[in-house]
Formats: sequence, structure tokens, C-alpha cells
Amino acid sequence: MRVGVYIDGFNLYYGARGLCGRSTPGWRWLDLRELATKLVQDHSAWNAAAVERVVYCTARISGASNHDGQRDQDVYLRALTFSKSVDVLALGNYVSRVTTAPLAVSDRKGRPVLTRPQWPIMVKDFTGADDASATFMASVARREEKGSDVNVASHLLLDVLEKRVDAAVVISNDSDLEFPIAQARLRVPLGLVNPTPSYRAGKLGGLPSDGVGGHWWHQLTAEEVRSSQLTRTIGRTTRPDGW
Repeated sequence: MRVGVYIDGFNLYYGARGLCGRSTPGWRWLDLRELATKLVQDHSAWNAAAVERVVYCTARISGASNHDGQRDQDVYLRALTFSKSVDVLALGNYVSRVTTAPLAVSDRKGRPVLTRPQWPIMVKDFTGADDASATFMASVARREEKGSDVNVASHLLLDVLEKRVDAAVVISNDSDLEFPIAQARLRVPLGLVNPTPSYRAGKLGGLPSDGVGGHWWHQLTAEEVRSSQLTRTIGRTTRPDGW
């Protein structure tokens, strides 16, 4: 059984950071093929399954605002390519913009709660009276990664429809992938791996028997990340300090 693995790079990166700890070493130098192989072996019931296609979808970090991040990403992408840890590297891009939105804090489930005026900071209306219902607006610089979810969906469906794979694994918790994942499940068994510490997106649920059946779900663990690392030196590329 030929298995294709489709990875949302930034979803995986921030998920692994949440699982392992932002400032801790031992998780960033991730061997994607080794991780994919372990996931299929440990969590699927597929017969004679072998990972034959790893598609890594990410976006280039802009050096204009994050020089160190761009340098480290370049090192990692070279290591993935040279080690053949991926078969396809699909690159999106970053978009920088200024966004204006209401000022808010998160509740226990991460949902926004608008910040309202209260002393010592208060807002007056046109009559000079306190306006406790006023909304604070904030203008912030925002960098958005574009293209990864589209690339995951496109490569997944093309490979399934062109019969390059007999089963698929998607590593992402992006609910925007609801439709392509549902369509893939009609045609091949599919494993869905949530790489984040958060609950699985509800739209990505389903039944193991949907479509052709044989589907499974798994939440990535810190141990799976830490135990799937590339060798320190690959060709002329060396793992960055602190990774």
C-alpha cells in the first residue's frame, strides 16, 4: 500500500513548539519521513503500508523582518532536501500588512473577549459622560502565511485522483481542509494527525467507516516529535545551535 503524507508546515511547526516548548532544544530538526513512517506504523491498521511520498507545504519567511528566521529556515529546507526527507517541497509566501481590529483578550477556550473601558482608562461620549460600552481599536502589523493549505489540498487530491497513492495521511488541524479531506476519504483510507495541543477541529472529524473506510485520527505527541530528528550534520549542513 503506497502512502502519501501531506504536511501543513506552519501548522506542524507551531503545534510542535506548543507540545515541546518554544525555548527547548531537540524538536526543530524534524525528520518528516521518519515521523510519517512512525505515525503510519503505530496508528494505522493498513496492510503492507509504506510511506512513498512526503509533500511538505510551507512558506518562505521574509528576511526583511525576520533575518534569523529566514536563515534558519533555509538551513532546515536544505537539510530536508539533501536527506530526501521530503519528495515535494511546495512553497507559499508571506504577506505583510497592517490590520485594524477591536482590542481583545482570550477566554479559557481561546475565544476573543472585547476589552471595554474601565478606570483608570475611561472613554467619554460627546456629552462628556463615561461610555462603558466603547470599543478600543488597535492597528497592528500582521504577517500572514499564504498558500500552505491550498497546496496541501491540491497535492492530496491530485495524488488521490491520479492514483499515485493508495492511502493518505494529512498532518494539519486546519478546518479549511474539510472539503478536500472529505473527498479523499471517499476514495482512499486517510489518517488525520492533529499536530497541535488543541482539540481537533470539529470539521475534520468523521467515522472510520466513511467512504472507503479504514480512516484514523491521532493527536501528535512531544515524544513522537523528539524521537524523529535528522542527524546533526547532513552533507555540508549542520543543525543550528539550540535546535
